[in-house]
Amino acid sequence: MKLYSGPLSLFSRKVEIALDEKGLAFERVMVPFNQIVGYSPKHPDVVAANPKAQVPVLVDGDLTLYDSTVILEYLEDAYPEPPLFPRLANERAACRLLDLFADEVMLVPIRAFMHRTGPRPDDPQKWEALEAKAREAGAVIERHFAQLETTLGEKPFLCGDLSAADIAAFMSVLFTQRLGGPPLSRHRALSAWFDRLSARPAFARAWAGIVAADRELSAPVEGAYGGSAPAFTVPAAK
Repeated sequence: MKLYSGPLSLFSRKVEIALDEKGLAFERVMVPFNQIVGYSPKHPDVVAANPKAQVPVLVDGDLTLYDSTVILEYLEDAYPEPPLFPRLANERAACRLLDLFADEVMLVPIRAFMHRTGPRPDDPQKWEALEAKAREAGAVIERHFAQLETTLGEKPFLCGDLSAADIAAFMSVLFTQRLGGPPLSRHRALSAWFDRLSARPAFARAWAGIVAADRELSAPVEGAYGGSAPAFTVPAAK
């Protein structure tokens, strides 16, 4: 199995976590990236496999897939143990909705913070305009955190047991912290959930990989990762 991944790709790391949680060995091909030109020139295998020319791309035997959600659903069908989706149809649908919420709804305001990791513009007014948009987006992110807090309630994970919804939401929450977004401290259940996932080796490896990539590729962000990097020993990545 081969995964085309990106050092700062939220969705690629999402797939890496799923593969690790299922105990599936894979070869990772890390495509080149920098903060000036991004993923350009794009990897020819990724361009050939994905009409959007984006990672992640998973190759499993004769099958080639793109889109992190499609990949996770395939992994569940092809390698069902341990499960990352609930068994009952209505619960699986709810899990898929949470995955979509993390990937497509939460990502919208997160984008307003992404300027912080790239080169700072020379014009201070341009920077302040970007920061003003980030402050507006922060209020939206707070509402998303409150929604996740309500969904969690007293459960350890979003769907009761660990699921694809947790993986997707973890990555979105991690990126808010990476980019100096609203802290988790006002959301008790969500903060405990985030700590619980961070202690799992699969999630720890993904987090550590992003921290390492940031050190090499990104501008430092004040308040990144809630003020600290992972406080646990991270096993070597596969």
